[in-house]
Amino acid sequence: MATVVRNVRALFKFHPTVLRRSLCRFSAVSYVHNRHQTNELCCLNSHKLLSKTPNLNLTRAYGAAVPMTFDAITQRVMLVLRLYDKINPEKLTEESHFMNDMGLDSLDQVEIIMAIEDEFSFEIPDSDADRLMKPRDIVQYICDKEDVIE
Repeated sequence: MATVVRNVRALFKFHPTVLRRSLCRFSAVSYVHNRHQTNELCCLNSHKLLSKTPNLNLTRAYGAAVPMTFDAITQRVMLVLRLYDKINPEKLTEESHFMNDMGLDSLDQVEIIMAIEDEFSFEIPDSDADRLMKPRDIVQYICDKEDVIE
């Protein structure tokens, strides 16, 4: 078997992980085929078939996002705003108005919204972005969008 693996790897230059998965699938198919040819009682229940099949890994892993909480969203928004170069982090609070308290203009507000979009990986429509003038407004908008309850 090792010679076959080396020859296949040399011939097709597969990555070892791809090759290992292919051989597992091949061995499972040959196992089922052999059981049918020998006229044994073939059970199609997957748990019985897989329990007798050696080296078959059928674990499927999905990546999941970390569940968001109100506090986590608040911290992430405040971090993005503190890192923005035109905002003084010492004056920043959740109730600070971007234009009145921070002295920012409309282009700065658009840049802040773009940074928030990058941080949370979704787009905020312009009609909604015009209303987001305080960090608290941004946090509330994200909580509404992600169905997070305070």
